[in-house]
Amino acid sequence: MGSPIKDVSDTAFWIAYHRKLESERSDALFHDPFAAKLAGERGKKISEAMPTSRVVAWTVALRTRIIDEFLQFAIAAGVDTILSLGAGLDARPYRMKLPASLRWIEADYPQIIEYKETQLQADEPHCRLERVKIDLADRDARRQLFARINAESHGILVLTEGVVPYLDNNEVASLADDLFATSHARFWILDYFSAEAQKYRRRRGFTRAMQNAPFKFDPGDWFDFFKRHGWQTKDIRYFAEEAERLGRPFPGPLPLRLLMAASRRLLSPERQKAMGRFAGYALLERSGSLSR
Repeated sequence: MGSPIKDVSDTAFWIAYHRKLESERSDALFHDPFAAKLAGERGKKISEAMPTSRVVAWTVALRTRIIDEFLQFAIAAGVDTILSLGAGLDARPYRMKLPASLRWIEADYPQIIEYKETQLQADEPHCRLERVKIDLADRDARRQLFARINAESHGILVLTEGVVPYLDNNEVASLADDLFATSHARFWILDYFSAEAQKYRRRRGFTRAMQNAPFKFDPGDWFDFFKRHGWQTKDIRYFAEEAERLGRPFPGPLPLRLLMAASRRLLSPERQKAMGRFAGYALLERSGSLSR
């Protein structure tokens, strides 16, 4: 049986559906009233066919909350432009309380932008919203976009939610360099996966479920990789630690959770800490220079 995900764009519908489900919970970590119509039946069908959806729902809830808090920090720190690359079906300009003066730019494939505009045509964003149809793999077009936004902004936060894992190491290096060359880009929000988490994904067969949209980025030392391209960690939130803070435990079956708890007790404190830091989201800030 083939994967229900035909390409990377399908993941936008899948994730939007999980934002819908989270918003319906009595203990929701956020509320997205736009997620249901953005996900549509396509998002539901993908979710029901994916073997990993239960865990994905958990990570989507946590990552959305983490990113919301990072955005609030950056805006308070003086950022006047949000550049959302591979924006997908995110509705933050509509659902978050944002300054009316804030400029939010969504960049994605033309078909995603057109679908989103159709679904949200009757709704009003809370800030100045611009959408750009672009293939971000086209480096010349990407650089032109960055240069234009840089000239029109004083402080930029770049958001790449669920984007970087689908790029290979060279593509991420190129993107990091282009963002570093964008002088007003102050912060960058992106996915974090440890080397151990990457190995676990391969062992558990996630590659088969995501065969048409595979994770490619595998830098080894994640922190050193971005440091060499001009970006250092300002803050990082790990899913396991955030789950404990927010009262949202891992959703595995009870026997599995008991086994995991018992296994952790056999590990050294250092190893327990490492296990809790398998994956999460990071807020990077530009460093003074490249360290390569």
